[in-house]
Parts: sequence; structure tokens; C-alpha cells
Amino acid sequence: MKILFVLEYYYPNIGGVEKLFKNLTENLVKDNHEVMVLTNRFNKKLKKKEIINGVKIRRLGFYNRYFFTFFSLPWVIFYARKFDLIHTTSYNAALPAFLASKILKKKSIITFHEAWGKLWFKLPFISSFSKFLFYSYEQFILKFSFDKFIAVSDFTKVRLIEEGVDQNKIIRIYNGIEYKNTEKEQLNPPEIFTYTFFGRLGPSKGIDILLKAAKKFHSKFPETKLKLIIPKTPKPFFNKVKTIISDYKLSKHVQLMHHLNKKQLKTELLNSSCVVIPSYSEGFCFAAAETVALKVPVIHSGKGALPEVVGGKSLLMNDFSSQGLANALGIAKQGKWDKKQIKEFRLNDTINNYLAVFDELMSS
Repeated sequence: MKILFVLEYYYPNIGGVEKLFKNLTENLVKDNHEVMVLTNRFNKKLKKKEIINGVKIRRLGFYNRYFFTFFSLPWVIFYARKFDLIHTTSYNAALPAFLASKILKKKSIITFHEAWGKLWFKLPFISSFSKFLFYSYEQFILKFSFDKFIAVSDFTKVRLIEEGVDQNKIIRIYNGIEYKNTEKEQLNPPEIFTYTFFGRLGPSKGIDILLKAAKKFHSKFPETKLKLIIPKTPKPFFNKVKTIISDYKLSKHVQLMHHLNKKQLKTELLNSSCVVIPSYSEGFCFAAAETVALKVPVIHSGKGALPEVVGGKSLLMNDFSSQGLANALGIAKQGKWDKKQIKEFRLNDTINNYLAVFDELMSS
């Protein structure tokens, strides 16, 4: 089987979407399928053409992902001619992938990680005009007649149906992670209560709530510490975070860390009292699944798919606010955790479920 993946970002960009597709494409290659990723060359240092673990990668020189949306179609058509399926994802790559599939009469699949709808208008760090554009574009691509919509959680599946997608076209496939050796990992929480946030910078991640809560929590418990493991991009967002830390006088309370490799990240998580996930919504949340796999306690907002994913020692914010998070941190500091059954999301299950969808489309 020959599959072209049209993605706005791919490894080495950081994020759950990139993690999913790196795992998926590399495992498809191991299963003797031909795979190519057509993506954005977001960094001039990246090669235009290369092969990583058997996956052919072609990067187009659109340094802005919105240019990729509107100007990549000729390249998508050029490469897609030699492939059986076109697989894309929400948001920016969906338009050229869909148009190419219709022009070439190819089967098409989209993995939808979240369908926010009117939540767009509640997110911080975005102008009102941008919120309107993002909402309108999401509504636009939700109307595309892809052959299959993959929802990464039951929550996302329900949201897609609510937004008007034909439920007969929707298949829920959880994102998968590797559990190899996780049972051997040892927690090593520090003597000083240390709560950790890690992941990409995005308006839905609740960093505004986290930093406000940190200000309240630090004023009451000045000896505590927040580890903020985030990338330095997008630069305006990162600069905004640094400004807030300075304005809130949290510089001595917050430890900023960037671009850790897998081993370093795992070490930092295991050396935390807990991980905090204060998101406005999550379509799945790799950060939650990976933290739970390591048996590290989690404080979370309960929004989106988080109740599906979070297990083990955990606390749900009793109110989605900075005060609600500060209250939860206070309870966590006392070691008072709720306990939920742990649900595993095996990578092999994810790969096999995607292969079943590909086979179904090829035989139809």
C-alpha cells in the first residue's frame, strides 16, 4: 500500500500530532508499506528531502503554515499521483489534501484531533479577528467529504457529530504510546513540592490559568517550584509567557526548560511531585497518557478527553479557574490524591486500527 501523508508539521516539530504521525508512518514502513510525508519546511536548517527511519520526507519552503494551506496544492497533486491514499490532519493541511484527493479521485482520510467550535472565542492570547478566522476555517473543513474521519477519542467523536460530520464516516482510534520499560521507572519526587507543565505552546493549553494559579500558590507556599518545560516557539507566545512570569514576580519560582530529549523529559517528570494539565480542551492529550504511564500524579482541568485518558493518582480542578487550580495544588501538596483505574493506549493497537481503515478503503 502507498500512502501520502500531507501534514502542516512533522518531526522534528514538537507536539502530540507530530508524535502520532511519526509513530504511525515509521511503523507502516516497518510493515512494508510505502510512505511519504509532504510537510512544511518551518526551519531553514531542515533538509528539503530526506529519509528518516524509512519514511520519505519532502518539505516545502513555506515558512508560514498558512502559506502551506493555500499554496501547496500543486505539490500535493504532483506527489499524490503515485499514491493509493491521502492522509491528512486538522487543520492547515486539510484543504490542499482534500482538493488533491478530489482532483485525482484518490481515497482520503483526515485525523481530527479536536473540534473546538465556539470554544475558539474563549481562548486567550488570540485576537478577536483571529478567533473568527480560525472558527470559520474549522467549520469550512468540517464540511469536506473525506472518506473517513478519525477521531482520537470518544470526546472528539461526539464533537465531530455535534458539528455535523456524518457519524457513519467517523472511526474512533485512540492515539497510542510506547509502554516499554515504564513499569521499571522509579518515581523520585523532590523534597520541595514541584509541579510540572510540559508540552507545546498553544492557546488551549491553559498556561494563562497555570501562571495565575502559580502566583496565588507561590504567595502561600513560597518554597514550592514550577517546572515549565516548553519550546521557545512560537516566539511571540514564548515572549508573552516570559513577560507574565516577570510581571507576576515568579522568576525565582519558575524553572524554564526547553527542547529536552525523551530521556531528559522522562527524568524531569519522574523528579516531579505532579504534572499539571490545565487545558481548555484536549482531543486526546499525549502529555496525560505519558504521565499516567509513568505513574506520576496528575492535576487536570477535566476538559475534553482528559477524563478518558487520566488515571492513577489524580486530582480534578473543582473549578476551571486559577483559584481552582491553586486549590488543587494545595490538596496535592498534602498528598491527598484521588485514585482512578489506569487505561492503557497501546501503540500497536493504534497502528492496527489505522491499517484496518486503510484496508477497508482500498477494498471499497
